Amino acid sequence: MRRFLFFSTIILISGTIVSCCSAKNAENMKSDQKSFLPGPKAIIYQTKMDYSKQVPIILSDDRKSIESYPDVKDVYFNESLAYPTQLHKGYLLDNRGINANVAFIKLTYEEYSKLPKTPTPAELMKMIIDAQPIVSMYSCGLRSSYQDIGKELNMKIDSDDFSMFVKIK
Repeated sequence: MRRFLFFSTIILISGTIVSCCSAKNAENMKSDQKSFLPGPKAIIYQTKMDYSKQVPIILSDDRKSIESYPDVKDVYFNESLAYPTQLHKGYLLDNRGINANVAFIKLTYEEYSKLPKTPTPAELMKMIIDAQPIVSMYSCGLRSSYQDIGKELNMKIDSDDFSMFVKIK
């Protein structure tokens, strides 16, 4: 009987200690949870020509169909037209959500935003002015990981330090 009480007491004390440590770890994880939240990526790119005013659309891998395009109300970023941010050495910081399959249409953001309705995919295909405009493209991590995204990216670009970026094209 004494052995049973002794082992029961040991198990009870061990369980209490383990649960306290687990609760402390769970509490620590709560405060770090924000760092695991996904968010928009910082994509920088260079194009063959200046398409910074043109609306981007996303084509399929074979470039024969459109996979994604904005609604006329979706060409805004922070309540302004979503023109890419001009960076050094001809790089642009995307503010729309492009990828390597981007193409640009003949309409500017301003023209597109004033359309009475969003063009159909067939209409947009006819408006493409460059189906392969990208010279180089990098994913630079999450936008939220930067304090001053333009300044910090320009410092990397100026020093030709792309080591922390993922080359997309």
